[in-house]
Amino acid sequence: MIARAIAKRAKVQELKLSPLNVLVLHGPNLNLLGRREPGIYGSLNMTEINRQLEAEGQKLAVKVLTMQSNHEGVLVDAIHDALGKHQGILINAGAYTHTSVALRDAIAAVNLPTVEVHLSNIYKREEFRHHSYIAPIAIGQISGFGAQSYILGLQALASYLRQDILGL
Repeated sequence: MIARAIAKRAKVQELKLSPLNVLVLHGPNLNLLGRREPGIYGSLNMTEINRQLEAEGQKLAVKVLTMQSNHEGVLVDAIHDALGKHQGILINAGAYTHTSVALRDAIAAVNLPTVEVHLSNIYKREEFRHHSYIAPIAIGQISGFGAQSYILGLQALASYLRQDILGL
């Protein structure tokens, strides 16, 4: 009985320290961050945001793989390829948030915990941006905090995954 409790505690400690793998997807036009409408999207470029994510990932024991595409099918393929390689997805689908049933279906199909993030508060913008096809199947959505939305999303996803893995 004591040996089983010690073994369980060791397994929990091992899982707490085991690195998670998270896929970060940047959708269309996000390759233009830093130049595209800085009053809305901020002055950091995607490379700087990715560096911040990797630094935060190190603190959280999360391996972060980042990818950007302007093409819906490439993003769908990346989501499919995440199965068996990553424990979760952090996604800023950009304009595809409001239009892509294909991305929504891909996320639902792989059934990996997903957090949706946006640099701007999509609910304070044009009406067409208020609807997200991803939000109903995501574990959460963070928007309006600029580049910090990505960091907050990664923190939330890592916390969720650790709780899910440990059954807490």
